[in-house]
Amino acid sequence: MFDWIPENGNFFYILAALSPLSLIIIAAIAPLVIVRMPENYFTHRHRQKVVKPHHPVYRYSLLIFKNTLGSLFVVAGFLMVFIPGQGLLTMLIGLILMDFPGKYRIERWLVSNTGVLKPLNWLREKKGKPPLHL
Repeated sequence: MFDWIPENGNFFYILAALSPLSLIIIAAIAPLVIVRMPENYFTHRHRQKVVKPHHPVYRYSLLIFKNTLGSLFVVAGFLMVFIPGQGLLTMLIGLILMDFPGKYRIERWLVSNTGVLKPLNWLREKKGKPPLHL
């Protein structure tokens, strides 16, 4: 089943190199996204449109790009679980990038956890933004 691993050793070296890179990128981008998020983002039952509508070609190109990139992150994260790396974190970023039914409900459930909401609001307070409301 795993006969292909010795033949594709470079693939694992690439994934091992991408692991710290993904951690650095996530550490840089996540606070920016959290701070720019509207305080009432999680108060609605269904996701509210926060992006202005664009031309359909642009919108669908962006959607395809986001889902493809998210899928790559999920696959790379899954492989990083078995080699040194930030596997679970990389998979989480991939899922955040992707669009699928029920995603907003999962996000609301995750943020409603005190262990998640408290650090998010601490970061927002540090940047002078109001706390997130549920």
